Amino acid sequence: MPSKIAPIAVTAWTATSAVGSGRAAMLEAATRSRSGLRPNDFTHQPLPTWIGRVAGLEEAPLPSSLAAWDCRNHRLAWQGLQADGFLDAVARARERFGAARVAVVLGTSTSSIGATEEAYRRLDAEGRFPVEMRLPRVHTPHSLSAFTQEALALEGPCLTISTACSSSAKAFATAERMLRLGLVDAAVVGGADTLCGSVLFGFNALQLVSPEACRPFDVARAGINLGEAAGFALLERGPGALMLTGYGEASDAYHMSAPEPNGLGAERALDDALARAGIDASAVDHISLHGTASAKNDEVEAALVARRFGARTHASSTKGLTGHTLGAAGIVGAAFSLLALETGWMPGNAGSTRLDPACGPQIRLDAARADVRCVVSHSFGFGGTNCVLVFERGAS
Repeated sequence: MPSKIAPIAVTAWTATSAVGSGRAAMLEAATRSRSGLRPNDFTHQPLPTWIGRVAGLEEAPLPSSLAAWDCRNHRLAWQGLQADGFLDAVARARERFGAARVAVVLGTSTSSIGATEEAYRRLDAEGRFPVEMRLPRVHTPHSLSAFTQEALALEGPCLTISTACSSSAKAFATAERMLRLGLVDAAVVGGADTLCGSVLFGFNALQLVSPEACRPFDVARAGINLGEAAGFALLERGPGALMLTGYGEASDAYHMSAPEPNGLGAERALDDALARAGIDASAVDHISLHGTASAKNDEVEAALVARRFGARTHASSTKGLTGHTLGAAGIVGAAFSLLALETGWMPGNAGSTRLDPACGPQIRLDAARADVRCVVSHSFGFGGTNCVLVFERGAS
């Protein structure tokens, strides 16, 4: 088992999703179980499903200084960066440590592929992209991180992690190692993924998309709703009021899209996360579940929670609020975890009405408020790429 790690302070954080921009919108959605899902109106030929769409991105181009990066994914990232004073927090870190000592580590599963899809649909007579879409830096998997680094005027290490739906959770783990090794003094972590045809039609081809609003862990769940989101956190060596105290990563190597039936990879990630935090499962007050509302994911995750956690632990999925935001799912889960630590509010399973009998007493339908001191966040991706994060509240 890994050794206990020193805590990492989360000195600023924010998230933007279908429920709105910033922490206030998240809190309102969490306490009232207000969903941001709506019938699908995305792509030129919309599928009969529901989505978690962020409003206004089409009408909000990037500032002129960043125009060479313009695409839907970067517009979403820019909107996210402007919430909750995050830009100012990064500017202060840049002044304290120097631009070269602040890393950017972001997760995404599709990057700006939506812009590339559009460019291919609009090829000219010579088979070339339209002139206005010949933006080489946009059409790359590393586009999001490179854009964010330039937007924040940073010069440190810049990494993109793309491990499907665990991508932006793994960003925290990578940043912790960089900080512990002294490579940097601070790190901007998180990620962004926007809706695009590739994921909508791809998940539909896998027969994973629900024709109705998703219902995580519900006995009658019918599949996922795709969403889009951007979220960011600023990490510095701790301790602090909010802290990353543990993480665990594991790979199932079982199937390209199905989880290992017994949840062995997810459980190993959980074990490593708890070991690095130096705690037992009994110390966990809340679990932000991956909970996509797909048949197998929810079944395996529910079984893992039931066998490892006591009845007092409150567990829930926020996919009924935001949809499944793919590469941004990890940072969205982390943001709801930090919100629970900061406010005491733990979301319920929005959209669900009758839990699957396989669920233990930990998985709750309704939001609740308590003295939340320790939260675990699950992120499980295709190919069995599992990541579990532990966040704790510092001494007041």
